[in-house]
Amino acid sequence: MVGEATYRGTVYPWQCDHVGHMNIMWYVGKFDEANWNLFTRLGLTPSYLRECGRGMAAVQQTLSYKRELLAGDVVEIRSRLLEIRDKSIRFLHEMRNGETGEVAATCEITGVHVDRKARKSVPFAPAIRYAAMQHLAPLEGVTA
Repeated sequence: MVGEATYRGTVYPWQCDHVGHMNIMWYVGKFDEANWNLFTRLGLTPSYLRECGRGMAAVQQTLSYKRELLAGDVVEIRSRLLEIRDKSIRFLHEMRNGETGEVAATCEITGVHVDRKARKSVPFAPAIRYAAMQHLAPLEGVTA
């Protein structure tokens, strides 16, 4: 899964602020859409979440803005799983300008797997942990 696209879209004029670039609320929204595509690849599908009464809650999110995006720019987000624990995952999204390839922003998120009825964290199902383990990004500077 390292670097697979989890979102593709366009910056629309109504997503831009008075300075002429995409407003931060839209960066967050596009990263959120990438979350759900990443989760689906790990087995955290909408059906699973509904049928099992589960959910995902972001508990930490760090955004870095590198380059502005303008109306008409094509956007692509690539995501990679950095860590899986018993009840949480940590992943990184990288948003790029689809034309130039320049990194526009990054977003690192820690998410917790929750029981929606009990309102508390719960371990991932074995199948989800297994899928996630197959998609872990290699550690920086470590070779096999």
